[in-house]
Amino acid sequence: MAAPAGKGVSPRIETKSQMINCLSRGSKPKSQWRIGTEHEKIGFCLQRKTPLPYEGPCGIKTMLKGLERFDWEPVFEGENVIALKRGGASVSLEPGGQLELSGAPLEHVHQTCGEVHRHLREVKEVADEMGAGFLSLGFRPDTKLEDVPVMPKGRYNIMRAYMPKVGTHGLEMMFRTCTVQTNLDFSSEADMVKKLRVSLALQPIATALFANSPFTDGVPNGYKSYRSRIWLDTDADRTGMLPFAFEEGFGFEQYVDYALDVPMYFVCRGDDYLDASGKSFRDFLDGKLDILPGERPTEQDFEDHISTIFPEVRLKSFLEMRGADTGPWTELCSLPAFWVGLLYDQSALDAAWDFVKDWSEEERLALRVGSAKHGLQTPFRGKTLQNLAREVLAIARDGLRARGRLNAHGESETIYLQELDQFVRSGKNNADRLVDLYHGAWGGDILRAYEDCRY
Repeated sequence: MAAPAGKGVSPRIETKSQMINCLSRGSKPKSQWRIGTEHEKIGFCLQRKTPLPYEGPCGIKTMLKGLERFDWEPVFEGENVIALKRGGASVSLEPGGQLELSGAPLEHVHQTCGEVHRHLREVKEVADEMGAGFLSLGFRPDTKLEDVPVMPKGRYNIMRAYMPKVGTHGLEMMFRTCTVQTNLDFSSEADMVKKLRVSLALQPIATALFANSPFTDGVPNGYKSYRSRIWLDTDADRTGMLPFAFEEGFGFEQYVDYALDVPMYFVCRGDDYLDASGKSFRDFLDGKLDILPGERPTEQDFEDHISTIFPEVRLKSFLEMRGADTGPWTELCSLPAFWVGLLYDQSALDAAWDFVKDWSEEERLALRVGSAKHGLQTPFRGKTLQNLAREVLAIARDGLRARGRLNAHGESETIYLQELDQFVRSGKNNADRLVDLYHGAWGGDILRAYEDCRY
């Protein structure tokens, strides 16, 4: 979840076509396609291995203030600094104090990797001064839910009250998970549809490759990606694999229809978040929202609303890949390379679609459920996700080679797939490695994660 958008004047929505246009205007020629990468990380105080509160010398506010030395500009909600802006990038807070970098739109993965490296270097400099550190895990390894501090952001108070009404794991999602995601462009409605379908179908492979959350409350939880398991029971109205996206005739309008039926969280007016949890955006569109009687939404209200929808792939004016756990910094470069290779070269996209086009809705759902628990060993049509991942990585590699984006050493973007190749060769991902460490070198001491998994 990125920082709030700027509070400029936004056009009033009079018709559904305006909402369709909010999505369709994201279409752009291939020469203008960019790569945006977002990742979250779990902060802790080094001495006690406890979460970072908002206030205090070892707190999030101190971290944000410290980062201002690197030309980041603060963003406030009331008197509290809640985010930073620099160029096209931002640093923001998740509900439990997870620190997120929302990267700038960049031309190639080499730039993305440089951006990630620079950000982690800046964060480490400030964290070292504070006596803090950050974990490269997809879930808090030992901190209990009730011990996670709450960040002072209005929208999170509303979500915190609403989540337990619609699922059993919503608060876990808010306060204990961390993800890395890649945001990518499309050229047209048809291009969006193909990319959305391919990325939805292949999202479980990304989940299996990047699984990195095998611990809960200090012990192994039986999952490779517990973060992904949590999303299975967070809020069925706004999560999942979007089966309607595979139906004939799907396009921008059908996604808008879906979004209109997702219950609201809030309406933002100035610095205030008005509680609209569970209410209907269709009523808002008709001027019948009881908390704002007679008022109709703006385009900013619609953009705020679709930012509260959390399917495995989210459509805005770009596509967000949302299936991966956060991980070590090298894998923060691997995720955009994986998806860029599959989606930004036409031959690779066509090959990826041929690979998944006959998968049924039931099979896609089974992969989503299975990848969270079994990772690369999830069965599929007599094979496993390990076998599928090998074939998909070959497609991604061909796509990256075809792009021909080289770094200063003459290397293509394929270099960022090397760690994923190793996972596929061994059949073991980060979660498997960490569980082996827990039962081996760590001797069952989960506090070792704060050493071995620290950025």
